[in-house]
Amino acid sequence: MVKTHLDKKQLEYFKKKLLDLKQDILYDLKNMSSVNSAESKENGEESSGGHGLHLADVATDMYDKEFTLGLASNDKETLQKIEDALMRIEDGTYGICLKSKKPIKLARLKAIPYAEYSLEAQEEIENGS
Repeated sequence: MVKTHLDKKQLEYFKKKLLDLKQDILYDLKNMSSVNSAESKENGEESSGGHGLHLADVATDMYDKEFTLGLASNDKETLQKIEDALMRIEDGTYGICLKSKKPIKLARLKAIPYAEYSLEAQEEIENGS
């Protein structure tokens, strides 16, 4: 197992950054959930009050829900990557590319603290190599 190339201070910096990002995502997910449940209740009251919803309103509501579900799915995926990165900090392998086993550049980690792959390896994966 290849150990991290980062020093203790850098690891603490990234751990804090990851934990802050995790809190932001959890906050967003909670807000999405509360907004959706409030909208569902509101729409349920409208339709039961004898006023039919216009077809365009229904389509807009469906689009909004699908869009929100897509965002929530992306957030949950990012949340898992953050958890994985935090585990790699704990086991001493944070900042090491999962594919090439080489160090991930510091600039990439600053931009994407939960990065699993070096830029080169990520490009290979995306290109299907």
